[in-house]
Amino acid sequence: MVENTTALRDLSAQQQEWPGRSDLMQPVPDHGETSYSGRERLVGKRALITGGDSGIGRATAIAFAKEGADVAITHLPEEADDAAQTHAQVTATGRQCHAFAADLRTAEDNDEVAERVVAALGGVDVVVANAAYQMAARSLADFPKGQVERTFATNVFSPFWLIEALDEHLRPGSSIIITTSIQAYEPSEPLLDYAASKAALNNLTVNLAGELGPRGIRVNAVAPGPIWTPLIPSTMPAERVDAFGADTPLGRAGQPIEVATAYVYLASDEASYVSGTVLGVTGGRGVF
Repeated sequence: MVENTTALRDLSAQQQEWPGRSDLMQPVPDHGETSYSGRERLVGKRALITGGDSGIGRATAIAFAKEGADVAITHLPEEADDAAQTHAQVTATGRQCHAFAADLRTAEDNDEVAERVVAALGGVDVVVANAAYQMAARSLADFPKGQVERTFATNVFSPFWLIEALDEHLRPGSSIIITTSIQAYEPSEPLLDYAASKAALNNLTVNLAGELGPRGIRVNAVAPGPIWTPLIPSTMPAERVDAFGADTPLGRAGQPIEVATAYVYLASDEASYVSGTVLGVTGGRGVF
């Protein structure tokens, strides 16, 4: 349950170096540190969350812990400070938190993460494939060499490799949740490669649900809309940041904790008959 989170209607123009830091954002995002209260919906579950250092990943880690789950997160080496804050918030709830620095752009990196997470937690019940890369480009000619490869390696290949590596450890009742995006449905030209990668994840979600469903493993996706995370000031021009989210029907950007509740639901036994679906958390934009 989320209470008293700050509605983001007026954001100031601001910019950071990629990959950005939560504590340098104005206002600082709400990850549920004080606004979220758990109801024991994930007691006994062991969850891996990639990209768990900040933004949606951090909020999901905190919410999962408050619901009774032990957590492992991955983060880029340069995001160690943010990851330490996630670790502190999770362990403050009394749950385990293991943080692993990993880039995840190769099959070998994902194999290693899977092995280390299973060893640390004793198994995995929930996999949240959330790590992502995006960088806006003003035109097709402005795309840096290698960006498309990096975007797809991080956003599409990594979830595939990670789930493949964890496949033998997943049991009936396990839940896989993939982070896609409103960009899969309403692509923005400056995010050409990112939007295409998220559309690919929608397809991957449906196919994996069909593949793993007979084993009692559920696969779903969450499609966030404009959410206030470090990716925004670190990948968008400052002049676009102050209007971020204003074009949604709700007229504002969302807080990370407002998305994390969707992951809690899909990871919980309350969603025992939900698989192969994309749950939109978009401020009113359609996901269909």
